[in-house]
Amino acid sequence: MAENRQNRRYPQNLQGVLQLAMDAGSAAEGPAPAEPMSEERKTWLREALAEVAKGQMDEVEQMKQCLAVLRKEETSEREREGEEEMDEEDEDERESAFEVLSELCENLDNARDLMILGGLELCLSKYLCHAQSGLRWRAAELIASCAQNMPQVQVHLLSIGALPKLLQLTDSDSHPTVRVKALYAVSCLVREQEAGLQAFLTHDGFSVLMRGMQSENEKLRTKSAFLLLNLLTSHPEQKGTVVSMGMVQQLVSVLRTPHSPFHEHVLGALCCLVEDCPQGLKDCRNPTLGLEEFLKQRSRELQGKEESQEELDFCERLRVACFRGQQSEDNGMDR
Repeated sequence: MAENRQNRRYPQNLQGVLQLAMDAGSAAEGPAPAEPMSEERKTWLREALAEVAKGQMDEVEQMKQCLAVLRKEETSEREREGEEEMDEEDEDERESAFEVLSELCENLDNARDLMILGGLELCLSKYLCHAQSGLRWRAAELIASCAQNMPQVQVHLLSIGALPKLLQLTDSDSHPTVRVKALYAVSCLVREQEAGLQAFLTHDGFSVLMRGMQSENEKLRTKSAFLLLNLLTSHPEQKGTVVSMGMVQQLVSVLRTPHSPFHEHVLGALCCLVEDCPQGLKDCRNPTLGLEEFLKQRSRELQGKEESQEELDFCERLRVACFRGQQSEDNGMDR
């Protein structure tokens, strides 16, 4: 009996406990027994609850230990002379602390606890601007892990000014991984979060996405285009704002760069900007862009490529929305 209990895997949060209780209650087939819960089952459930509480406490202690590492004062310039090996050990220790925290904070309870412990303020005040890129991107990644699907944490991060700093890192950090992780955190703060979207607009976030799509960083281009498409789909009321920035012309320019899978998201964004948006449609039809001929050529290139079917669908959808009926040669191409 004791051996069986040791082998059980207990849930790590309250939701897991509830599921455990439900599973225990529904394990037997047929109608629920009329007799009270047996002493054996009561003992088992008490032990399960105690194990969960102990596990949660252990994780809070782990987070406190990691924060203690991250709060340590760093060696001064004078003390660092001739001590490069010690510096590397210190950086490795801090990076490991971030990695443990990111894993722990996939649990929503832990993400909230880290917020209460002041860990998010530490990320913002000390590590998003740290000289070591490995610590900058890990801080951004931790912020993203905590903010994802956690409105309470999102509101807190917005209140302490995390978004402008993350947008700045996305736009101009010297290290490509920092830029990608910062954009990931931005996405977690603005998708499905109205206050986050308003802050994003205030700090010219769409321009940051546009520059991200024009960068040489493939991951940043892809994630920037995907977030733009997501925001336009979720918030069609922002189409006018985006079109007034000259976004149509910029997106067509991006499409003319060497072909890349992220062009699928760019085409999707253009489809959004021509639907129920007269100015976006007018911009796409501007002959100086040469968009119609480009779309015909791109469609021919994508024909028969199963992996490019969604991009082809966007391409055809955009061509039909903008140019159907304008020239009779459209019908000839479709045959």
